Amino acid sequence: MFAIIQTGGKQYRVSPGDILRVERLPGERGDEVILDQVLMVHLGEDLRIGRPLVEGAQVVGEILNQGKAKKIIVFKKKRRKNYRRKQGHRQLYTALKIEEISV
Repeated sequence: MFAIIQTGGKQYRVSPGDILRVERLPGERGDEVILDQVLMVHLGEDLRIGRPLVEGAQVVGEILNQGKAKKIIVFKKKRRKNYRRKQGHRQLYTALKIEEISV
């Protein structure tokens, strides 16, 4: 049993019990999140593909953590022009545990 969901402009393949990091979602630790943009659901022998979404399908998850990813450095330079810019960035994320997939 698995589903393909879309959140934060990205697509994820999830199964019950999976833990994944997605773009920041509103909510606190322990809150329940309902993801209703389900693109495909596979339940045993039953395969449902949405056009573009599967009607009535949803994935329920629990927020485990709200945090920041590791810092990346954005460095811009133009040679021989004395142009240098250094900037850091830490992406916000939400760690989810997938509880159930329902159709």
